[in-house]
Amino acid sequence: MKIKVNSLLVATVFLLSNVVWADDTGSVAAELDAFWDEVARTVREGDFDAYAATYHPDAVLVSGLNATSYPISNALAGWREGFEDTRSGAMDASVEFRFTARWHDRTTAHETGIFRYVTSLPNGSTFEQLLHFEALLVKKDGWTMVMELQRSLASREEWEAAQI
Repeated sequence: MKIKVNSLLVATVFLLSNVVWADDTGSVAAELDAFWDEVARTVREGDFDAYAATYHPDAVLVSGLNATSYPISNALAGWREGFEDTRSGAMDASVEFRFTARWHDRTTAHETGIFRYVTSLPNGSTFEQLLHFEALLVKKDGWTMVMELQRSLASREEWEAAQI
């Protein structure tokens, strides 16, 4: 009889912890969705300072395309002009995210997917880039990225298939 009571207790604790985890997982997922919405907003509006704030100060950009890694501050310095052009209206820019895997707990997240970055100039020319990416985030005073891996170019078919 004692074994059955202990087994029942363990099963009850396990089930209750899964209910709490499920509720927490949903709220964390919503927070991460809001994070990516903010990233998209900053690109669309050319809000460089808010975009830079989505990264931890010590964040690293890893480029699979160039087989290198470097501090995000170096990448941001190179991207600033595009944000300024977007803010001034010299070009339009947008980014969308689709995910293939999303792993997280309350304070850490690893997101995998594809992003679609598009720029348009007033003369009508457009540039689209689809990239496989991974992002490692931490939550302290909100979510920030500590590592962004731009793994490789993605195809239109891969973009369409990414659904999470």
